[in-house]
Amino acid sequence: MNGTGAQAGHDEGQALPGPASATAPQQEPAGPPSGTVQQELTGWGRYPRTGTSVARPERYAELAAWAGQACLARGAGRAYGDAAVSAEGATLLMTRLNRFIAFDADSGLLRAEAGVTLDEILRAVMPQGWFLPVTPGTRYVTLGGAIAADVHGKNHHHVGSFSAFVREFELFTPGGRLRCSPAENVAAFNATVGGMGMTGLIGEVVLQLRRVPSGDMQVQHLPARDLNEAMAIMAAPEHDDEYTVAWIDCLASGKSLGRSVFMRGHHADGPLGHGPAPAKLALPVNLPALALNRWSVKAFNAFYYRWEGRKRKPFRCDIAPFFYPLDGIRDWNRLYGKPGFVQYQFVLPTASAAEGLRTVLDRLARSGNASFLAVLKRFGAQGSGLLSFPTEGWTLALDLPLRQDTLGLLDTLDAVVLEHGGRVYLAKDARLAASALPRMYPRLDEWRRIRRELDPDGLFLSALGQRLEMI
Repeated sequence: MNGTGAQAGHDEGQALPGPASATAPQQEPAGPPSGTVQQELTGWGRYPRTGTSVARPERYAELAAWAGQACLARGAGRAYGDAAVSAEGATLLMTRLNRFIAFDADSGLLRAEAGVTLDEILRAVMPQGWFLPVTPGTRYVTLGGAIAADVHGKNHHHVGSFSAFVREFELFTPGGRLRCSPAENVAAFNATVGGMGMTGLIGEVVLQLRRVPSGDMQVQHLPARDLNEAMAIMAAPEHDDEYTVAWIDCLASGKSLGRSVFMRGHHADGPLGHGPAPAKLALPVNLPALALNRWSVKAFNAFYYRWEGRKRKPFRCDIAPFFYPLDGIRDWNRLYGKPGFVQYQFVLPTASAAEGLRTVLDRLARSGNASFLAVLKRFGAQGSGLLSFPTEGWTLALDLPLRQDTLGLLDTLDAVVLEHGGRVYLAKDARLAASALPRMYPRLDEWRRIRRELDPDGLFLSALGQRLEMI
C-alpha cells in the first residue's frame, strides 16, 4: 500500500509483523466451505449459552462460498451476549483470517483481514509511532467485530466511533463482493457499521490510524462526591482531555449517590511504545457465585474510591492500565462464577441524562445487585451507522452478576431508559425485549430495508437478531 490509499482485493504492500502477513494476492480458488461441528457458545458474559454449528474458514477465498449460505461471522468472542452466534446456520470463527496485507508508515493507513485483533495491530504499529484512533475497553476484539459493533472509546465526545476512521471494507453478500466506504456503496457501509454482522461477511478492512508521541499516557484523577459533581467535572472545559471517563460506585446511596473517580488522559511525550504486554495474571477457575455480593463489592468500591481518588496530581502510565485495565487478567469473566454476568450499557440524551442516571443508580443501589465495574462517559454527535449505538449524551456501562432477580431488574431499567429517550448497546445485550428495539433505534426500518437488499433470504441472522426480531 502506498500513500495514495488502497485498492480492492488482496494487493501487494509493505508487510507488518504479526501472526500472519501477506505481500501478494491470494490466487487459490474458492472451493467448498469448511466442515462444521456442533458446539455450545456464549458471549463474554457467559450468558446465554447457545448451541450452534461452528466452522473455521482457513482461507480468505472461502468467504465467497460461505456468503451464499446461512452463517454469521464471529471474531474474538468479546460481544457480551448472543450477538456473535448464528441463529440458524454456521457460526464462522474468523480467527484464521488475520493477515496484515499492507501498511503505509507515512500516512498510517492499514489494510488487514477482519480477523486481525486490535492487540495484534497495536503490537505491529506502536513501535512505528501509531495507535488506534478509537479503542474500546478491551484490545481483544477483531477488526470485523469493531466495525460490526461500531465500537467507541473514551474519546467519543471528540472524534466519534470506530467507523469514522474506517476508509473501506469488503463485504461478502449472497449477491457478490462489495467494496464499501463513505463514498462507495454508502448504504451498505452505513448498514454494516453497527449492524452486528447481519449484512454480510466483512473481509478486508482499511483503517486510518493516528500518530502518537509515545507508548505512555499522562493521566490525572479527580474524586467526585456524587453524580452531580461527576457530571459537572466531566462537562467542564478545564477538565476535558483527549480521553475522559469516570468510574462510578453503583452501591453508594443517599448524599453519595453516584460518587465517582473522574479520569482524564492524553498521549505523553517520550519513547515509542512496543505494544501492550500480555496478561500476567489469570483466573484458572470460576470464582464461587457468592464471592461477588453486596458486602464484598461495597468494600471494594469504598477502597477503590479512596485509592484512585487520591491520584490528583498528573502521572504517567502505560497504555494498558489506562485503556485496558481488565485485559491484565486473563479470563477475568470467571470472576462472576459459572452463572456468568450481564453487561448493561445505555445512553441518554444530554437533556434528560442527569435525571435518568439518578433514577438508574438509585434503583441499582436499592436492589443491592453488586456492580464494581461501572463507567460513565460522554458521547458526541451520532455517526452515520444506522444502528450505531452512540448518540450525543451520557452513557453508563455496568456489569451485573446473573442472579435470580437480575433480568427483572434490567427490565425496569429498560423502562427508565425508554422514558428518557435512550437506548441500550446491542453488542452487550443478552435479554432486551423485541418490542423495545424500534423505540430505541428510530432508523431500524431503514436498516431493515437495506439489509433485505443485501441479503434477501435472511442468511446472516444472529441469535440476537432472532430474539429482537430484527429481520
